[in-house]
Amino acid sequence: MKILITGNMGYVGPGVVDTLRSNHPDATLIGYDMGYFGSCLTNAVVLPESKLDAQLFGDVRSISPEIFQDVDAVVHLAAISNDPMGSRYENVTMDVNYRSSVRIAGMAKAAGVKSFVFASSCSMYGAAEDRPKTEQSSLNPLTAYARSKALTEQDLKPLADDSFLVTCLRFATACGMSARLRLDLVLNDFVAGAVASGKINVLSDGSPWRPLIHVKDMARAIDWAITRENVCGGDFLAVNVGCNSWNYQVKQIAETVANVIPGTIVSVNESAPPDKRSYRVDFSLYKELAPNHQPLYTLEQTVKELQNGLVMMNFTDDAFRNSLLMRLRVLSHLQDNGLMNSRLEWTHPVNHQALVTTV
Repeated sequence: MKILITGNMGYVGPGVVDTLRSNHPDATLIGYDMGYFGSCLTNAVVLPESKLDAQLFGDVRSISPEIFQDVDAVVHLAAISNDPMGSRYENVTMDVNYRSSVRIAGMAKAAGVKSFVFASSCSMYGAAEDRPKTEQSSLNPLTAYARSKALTEQDLKPLADDSFLVTCLRFATACGMSARLRLDLVLNDFVAGAVASGKINVLSDGSPWRPLIHVKDMARAIDWAITRENVCGGDFLAVNVGCNSWNYQVKQIAETVANVIPGTIVSVNESAPPDKRSYRVDFSLYKELAPNHQPLYTLEQTVKELQNGLVMMNFTDDAFRNSLLMRLRVLSHLQDNGLMNSRLEWTHPVNHQALVTTV
């Protein structure tokens, strides 16, 4: 089996590569990435890409159809990956996350790819009502990032058939340690604050709901999606990926971190304007379809893992929200140094050649 993983050099990608290499030792794994965050390694024992057969560098907006030759499955992670970046680069977000994703799926289908796995998001549900959101709930995307995911799912559906299975994994909010850790995620942010300063500063009033999932459990879901058959969910499947017990209010997340890391003080901004990005999610369908790939991590385990990882990094930066562990800061840094233009394109020619590695 030959698997192409786009956006593999981000936060989620290292865990996906590791899981696929472990579970499919004879597979040919190819990475394709722009390289924005390639240098953002955090406590990595080995270069994550060393577990690939080849790493390609390129822009998904101009990817070549030849890339998909003899590929059996595509794992499409590449995206402008959160709300702050989507707000700053809204047009780029729609081009990268939406238009390019649909174009890539079309090229993959034309090349004979059998399985297309799209990293979607529960953020499309937008605002919580009385009940947790199911896959049949109406979508209410409130940000450019969420809109890009909803539009992509909409345009992927007509491409699916019995020879081209499309699986849209609507992930809960990612968290946990990674070889390319980012701290612009709610749980990671809180643990970083607790480790660096003994304080958690909750910017909202703490009431919004967030479902969470560990990045390694995301990788387990992707592994399932690659090999699922259409009798398990149909030719096109959009499914919430996470665990019902991992629906938390933001203040509950902060309190859990404080309980795991003694001495942590939690400060909540009670006067903050309401955060409309609040949603609980029902993950029953994923449990039914993928009983052997359910999330394994608990919230407490994830907090402890993050704490240990940050301590091993000698992490002491209480101003980390202005650091290069925030993805928007990385992009701004690249632009400020003249390495990238306003469309987030490299100002030097991109080398599309493969870097072949030995597993």
